[in-house]
Amino acid sequence: MATVTQADETRRDARRWWALGALVASMLTLGFDMTILNVALPTMASELGATTGQQQWLADAYVVVFAALMLPAGLLGDRFGRRRMLIAGLGVFLVGSLVGALATDVSWVVAARAFMGIGGALITPLALSVLPSLFGPDERTKAVGIISAASALGMPLGPIIGGWLLDHFWWGSVFLVNVPMAALGIAACVLLLPETADPSSPEVDALSTALTATGLGALIYAIIEAPSRGWTDPLVLAVFGAATVLITALVVRERKVERPMLDMTLLAHRGFLFNTLAATLVMFVLSGLLFVLPPYLQAVLGNDALGTGVRLLPMMGGLMVAARGAQPVVARFGPRAVVSAGLVVLAFAALLGSRTTVDSGYGFTALWLAITGFGFGFSVVPAMDGALGTLPGDRAGSGSGLLMTLRQVGAAIGIALLGSLLAGTFRDRLDVTGLPAKAADAAGDSVVAAHIVAGKAHSAHLAASANGAYVHGMGVVLLVCGIAALVAALLAGALLPGTRAAEAAKGTPDMAAPAADARQ
Repeated sequence: MATVTQADETRRDARRWWALGALVASMLTLGFDMTILNVALPTMASELGATTGQQQWLADAYVVVFAALMLPAGLLGDRFGRRRMLIAGLGVFLVGSLVGALATDVSWVVAARAFMGIGGALITPLALSVLPSLFGPDERTKAVGIISAASALGMPLGPIIGGWLLDHFWWGSVFLVNVPMAALGIAACVLLLPETADPSSPEVDALSTALTATGLGALIYAIIEAPSRGWTDPLVLAVFGAATVLITALVVRERKVERPMLDMTLLAHRGFLFNTLAATLVMFVLSGLLFVLPPYLQAVLGNDALGTGVRLLPMMGGLMVAARGAQPVVARFGPRAVVSAGLVVLAFAALLGSRTTVDSGYGFTALWLAITGFGFGFSVVPAMDGALGTLPGDRAGSGSGLLMTLRQVGAAIGIALLGSLLAGTFRDRLDVTGLPAKAADAAGDSVVAAHIVAGKAHSAHLAASANGAYVHGMGVVLLVCGIAALVAALLAGALLPGTRAAEAAKGTPDMAAPAADARQ
């Protein structure tokens, strides 16, 4: 009997590590897809004529849909089969990538990105939720670490792969590269993953899902349109009002239902709330920064797409080094001290970056980018650990889903708000004196568009003005990021639980459950 069990265990071993490889491929694809588009945006702005607002939608369409659908996607997998829904997510991602690669119009590319967001929302929670069926508790931590590393590794790979593809092929290749990866993931899931489900999980609430998607979509739309239409424009104000009503309705509904999809009572845990806010702010800054940096490196400093990707590596390198080193530092000094210090470093890097001028050169940029990466790593990793560590065991799933959703909301708002701030500042600063009205309007769309107009008009003055206006706008964005990070550091230092409180929460996770249940 023991021999049979051992043989079965051996066969399971071989299968589960191959299955983990399939999940790693899926997460790696999602990881570099998050950053690969940022390098492509200047090229797409040039070849498709995309304005800054349209570029914001190219980045945000994916993130908004991803954030809105992540929780219901996880519940769909629980009820109807995680492998089935994971395969469906990879299929949706593959089709969206094909549509994006073949599109010839900005609107179709935005639609393709939104469709890919549906696939990403299915893949991310389900790739993690199938791990318990593959690995025992002794190996699960290692498996989660491998998947997390794959997702993190995708971030620095994205700009490099994207830059190389754009130097050798057309812009659609940054979408097409997803197709073989997704196809490989589908084949591996079909052949290697066992089917698992949890029919007792809460049903997917269609109304809550609709409120989340429409509320977030309305908020992002208003923020992106405000710089061109004006913050007091009737349409912008109406959409802001609609977003407020929809998000309020979502919160009220989720607080009343017996088994909420978005468990708002988790925010009553002080450690979870403030660690989640810290992690969300970091995503706000990171996504906004990755949106404004590539045009500076490409249009202002004159690098090609591959050179732009490579020049983002100091930040990615700092992030990965700090992420690996965060755990022993937290063990020595406690999460509150490390999260606060990480946010202070992030604030310093952003304020240093706001001093960038047109003549600073890449050396100065590489310096504050590397410091930025360290700040990100030492703030976001312990903040996420601290948030999940305060949760009772029976709410780990819903808590991690809420944390990931809020992080994605932070990313979407970061791109929209900081991108809109950049667009408005650039347009106000750009000198279009002497240009025809149509050319002046086109030049104000983006720094890439201004360079195209300058080339056609043979105007060195317009090109120089565009560079100066963009660097000034980037400096304003970085200044806002620095102030926000500094305020967050002060709040984290004052409000996050101390080391002893955090250890007590981790040591007795179920003590919070009765109180939470009573609040429901």
